[in-house]
Amino acid sequence: MANVQKNLGKQINKNTMKYTAEIEINKPIDTVIELFDNPDNMGKWMEGLQSFEHLSGTPGEPGAKSRLKFKMGKREIEMIETVTVRNLPDEFSGTYEAAGVFNIVKNKFEKISENKTKYFTENEFQFKGFMKIMAWIMPGAFKKQSMKYLKNFKQFAENT
Repeated sequence: MANVQKNLGKQINKNTMKYTAEIEINKPIDTVIELFDNPDNMGKWMEGLQSFEHLSGTPGEPGAKSRLKFKMGKREIEMIETVTVRNLPDEFSGTYEAAGVFNIVKNKFEKISENKTKYFTENEFQFKGFMKIMAWIMPGAFKKQSMKYLKNFKQFAENT
């Protein structure tokens, strides 16, 4: 896949992992941002997302909090998203807190041509308790999931 790149990154220490991922989307940047910025679309590309509930603040703006519930296999995962930066297309960042995991995600978009956009993410995971062991045993699972979301978003955007 020539249009998919990933840096599987490194484990900084036993509690923290950082990596980047990127993908090229065959759509204009304005279309990509419109699709990304609509929370109603999240379930169309975030596999396993069961619900997205706004909790506080102005939706999509820094300080806004939302609850996301996922079902991954037999596991149910609940996390709280806090928007930290909204400066699209340059950056949309947030934190995601779940049991044993604190995740910082920076989403960035770059116009490559009139009909092509690069979607780039920087991911940092901080682990506690049992999740430290999971991260050490299976670091690829986190990276694979991030890349899966990028690929799913690309497919969704290109077919919309």
